[in-house]
Amino acid sequence: MFFGFFGRIIAGSLKLGKVPATGIMRTLQVGDRSTSLALALAEFGRIDKTIHALTYIDDEKKRRATLLQLNMGEGRHNLAREVFHGKRGELYQAYREGQEDQLGALGLVLNIIVLWNTIYMNAAVEKLREEGFPVRDEDVERLSPLGFEHINMLGHYSFYVPETVIRGQLRDLRNPGVASLHSLFR
Repeated sequence: MFFGFFGRIIAGSLKLGKVPATGIMRTLQVGDRSTSLALALAEFGRIDKTIHALTYIDDEKKRRATLLQLNMGEGRHNLAREVFHGKRGELYQAYREGQEDQLGALGLVLNIIVLWNTIYMNAAVEKLREEGFPVRDEDVERLSPLGFEHINMLGHYSFYVPETVIRGQLRDLRNPGVASLHSLFR
């Protein structure tokens, strides 16, 4: 509320060069002691935090949405750990650019997996609907493209590209009850 407004004014003043950072610091702190303005701003911040906490406690929908976001974030971290397992999740590049390259490659692989899963989950849902299976939208909303159990992270890889994929079509969807060559190499 007020604190957020005041914070935007300070940030804008700093960015535009209207007030130097040292001037703001002098206004908020003298020696080791905070000024009364700084103490008042801290109290306004506590008001916002209290309102947020009370709203969170009182609003079940907000709590569920927050938990959903936390679960999605943890799902992404689980996938990243699985992809990054070869180095036990450690960066081995000694220089910053190398670490950025390593993390960028990890992000690219994660995005590829999420894209692959999204495309094929959508195809599976559409096939189920075409076959008359009742697929509810609220169930589809809860699907996550962060699964990786079907991805071979170790072992042998086949880079045979079926003719249908070369033509820009999706490969045939597997029936989970039927063994396939893919399952033999897992």
